Amino acid sequence: MVGFLRILAGLALVAIIIVGGLWAVRLAGFGYLLSVSNERVEPVRAEIPFAPLVDMGLSDADNPTKVFRVDMARVEQEFPLSRGDLAGLVPANILAMNQEEVDQLYGRLTAGPIPDGPYLGDLFFPVGDTMESRLDEILGGLKGRIAAEKIETVEGAGRALWKGKMFYRDDRVLRNFIEDFRSLSGLIDDPEALERATVPREGILSWVLPTTDVYLLFPAKLYCGQSLLDGRRESVIIDYAYNDDLPGYQERPDGLAGRNGLRVRDEIRMIRPGFYLGRAYLNKVFLLNFTLWNAEVAEAGLTDSAEGAPVAEDCWAGEQVRHAALQ
Repeated sequence: MVGFLRILAGLALVAIIIVGGLWAVRLAGFGYLLSVSNERVEPVRAEIPFAPLVDMGLSDADNPTKVFRVDMARVEQEFPLSRGDLAGLVPANILAMNQEEVDQLYGRLTAGPIPDGPYLGDLFFPVGDTMESRLDEILGGLKGRIAAEKIETVEGAGRALWKGKMFYRDDRVLRNFIEDFRSLSGLIDDPEALERATVPREGILSWVLPTTDVYLLFPAKLYCGQSLLDGRRESVIIDYAYNDDLPGYQERPDGLAGRNGLRVRDEIRMIRPGFYLGRAYLNKVFLLNFTLWNAEVAEAGLTDSAEGAPVAEDCWAGEQVRHAALQ
């Protein structure tokens, strides 16, 4: 069992680092990275409608323990989200949802416009219907608690490493950014050649130093494509498979996210201007959720979004019209 947990924790760490723009962490620097991790955001429950977590009208006689979820089209038809519902959401609200609720939210969103500029990121692993780690629910008892604690540690490391994504809308290209790559210098072909950018800072320190310089790694291509969760409409796809022909590409570490490595693929949909919900996949296997937040865009578009201003859709929004609930 110990070996299984080590493998599990290792895979999870690889996943969040690649999603956040890094491949591995030197053990000597691991504690340092945790010590400077992002400030933990306290989850805040949002008052928005959700379908029941389980569709009690469906069952499988051959597998009576199987859990059926409510179909996405039915969720959207019977539990629509108004612009007012979406305008009130912030990243802390997403952290308070179990995975079925996150999925239901994602299924009721459209892709919106492909973002442009810097977006600060946060990530979190799926939690079950009881708001415990899914591994905790599946394994149960002491084994489940041990697994959940390892996932929590890895999640904290991910927050320390990954700071967000830089979108280049006109070029349909993205790069991930970090503040400090010193613990990874041995894994990068040419650290001096890394691109840099200035982005807004987050947390208490932003009151004194509102911006910070970051390093850009792991380029990816941006395009509209079918969601791996909800095929009724497209999402903005962040594809690392063919990143080797992008400017600034370095085989180490960028190649590890590509088609000859872990085959990372992200997809995002817009909650409201400046705020996106994302899903990260490793070789088409879902691993974790993430949010992207640009405070300037979010503040500028808040009033128009809440009042129902048209959304600039870059991707196909599907045949099912989104219903606006009564205000």
